[in-house]
Formats: sequence, C-alpha cells, structure tokens
Amino acid sequence: MAKIVSLAEAIGDNVRDGDTVAMEGFTHLIPYAAGHEVIRQGRKNLFLVRMTPDILYDQLIGVGAARGMKFSWGGNPGVGSLHRFRDAVENQWPRPLEIEEHSHAAMANAYEAGAANLPFAMLRGYIGADLPKVNANIKQITCPFTSEVLAAVPAIRPDVTIIHAQRADRKGNVLIEGIVGVQKEAVLAAKRSIITVEEIVDELAPPSPNSVVLPTWAVTAVSHVPGGAFPSYAHGYYPRSNAFYIGWDEIARDRESFTAWIKENVLDAGPEDFARHAGRKPAKAA
Repeated sequence: MAKIVSLAEAIGDNVRDGDTVAMEGFTHLIPYAAGHEVIRQGRKNLFLVRMTPDILYDQLIGVGAARGMKFSWGGNPGVGSLHRFRDAVENQWPRPLEIEEHSHAAMANAYEAGAANLPFAMLRGYIGADLPKVNANIKQITCPFTSEVLAAVPAIRPDVTIIHAQRADRKGNVLIEGIVGVQKEAVLAAKRSIITVEEIVDELAPPSPNSVVLPTWAVTAVSHVPGGAFPSYAHGYYPRSNAFYIGWDEIARDRESFTAWIKENVLDAGPEDFARHAGRKPAKAA
C-alpha cells in the first residue's frame, strides 16, 4: 500500500545509487520537483529512462547524476538542443554518458511489456531505419504462426519510476488526467514508484473521461508537492511556462551558468519552492 510521505523521505527511501530510474510525463506532469530532490540528495550512477527527455534530464545529466540514458527523442521542445546532454555525449562532461536510442513505439511497447512482466516487446517497427545498426538491443524475431519478421526490444523494468499527477486520496490511490502518456505502464513496470501530486483529497471523483486511476497497491510512495511539474503544465492546475523553456537554452549552453543555476534553484532550494507555481484553474466549457 502506498505511503504518503514527504518528498525527501520518498526519494531517500526509494532512489538508490546505480538505479535504473524512469521519470515520465508527456508534455505535462513532468516530475521536476522530484528530479530536483534526486539531485539534492546526491544520487549518482543512475541509468535514466524516458521517452522524451527534455530539461529535467538535461539537469540530471549536467550535475553528473547519470551514467546512461535510454530514450526515443531528446531535446528542448520547440527550442533546440539539450546542451548538457550534448556536452556529456560529445565531451564527456561532467562524465561520459551511455546512450540507447529507440523509437517512441518501441519505448511504449517496452514499458507495456515490463508492466506485463514479459521479457521483451515486439512490434512492427524499424523497417528501413538505421537505429538497429547502432543499437544492439534492437533484434528481430520471427512469428511462429505467420513467419512474419518483427522487431523485438527488451522490456523496460525500472528500479523506480517517478511521475507527477493531479490528485491522490488519503489511501494513496492516484488520479492522472489529461495526456496520460505511458505513466501507468511505467509505474506498473517498476519495482518501486514515487508519485508527486498537486492535492491530497478525500475523494478522487469526479474524474474526466480519459483519466487513469493508479490503485494504492501499485504505488510505493505519494508526496504532496503543489506546483511539482513546473515548468511543464499540470492539466487543470497551471499552464506550461514557455518562457522557461526558451530561457533554459541560454542557461544550459555554458557550464558555469548552468552550475550557478543549479546551486541557486536546486541545491539551495526545496520542494516547497514549487508551490508558488501551483493554483487550480477551473476547466473551460467546451
């Protein structure tokens, strides 16, 4: 059953040096506050997994927390490159970074396979693509029924998955609304999971038609961190800060400016600092 604890306790109990860590959230509900707590606690040698690593993983890579990353697209959305990611790959600063690149479809199927406790995922994919030439974890498998040749990739089974969501009840059941991405599969595939939420409530209802409820028995820890997805958005609570994503490009280009930003906004800050970005906004009528 999920425990409702502080973010510091959730990270301290569940994220360990050397872990494979997935932090998911597509466009919104990206768990920035939790990622910053991982940095503050000095976790090292992590293998990061994410379908679309953007600024949060740029920060984790830039502080030297990551030994490698499995992903399907990496960049600052709508802006350009992730400069700390590039510096690690091209110049091994602050440490070398192992990379394993896949397609979106392969990553999604690999999470689903992990959630189902299967050893691998198979899909119709990579036809005519060059990724199999540089990624030894993309194999071929022949269907025993039709003889069709399909792509196969290892299941993703993180040691810990971290996501952000809108609400949890006092038993630790969690509600995700809006674009749900692969959060459900990433949590179910993991040995442990941490979910930061905007609110702790008595009742999760009424959920929206496309909402997902993660039951308390599938969750390890829940932490109340209002604003914890900023600068991404939380559907129904606050918008995306496009200005932050644009500003990050300049901050991250230079090692010194990046390091100074991390000290001021991560190392010398805390989860409570995200609360200024929170604020539930009523949904507009269709």
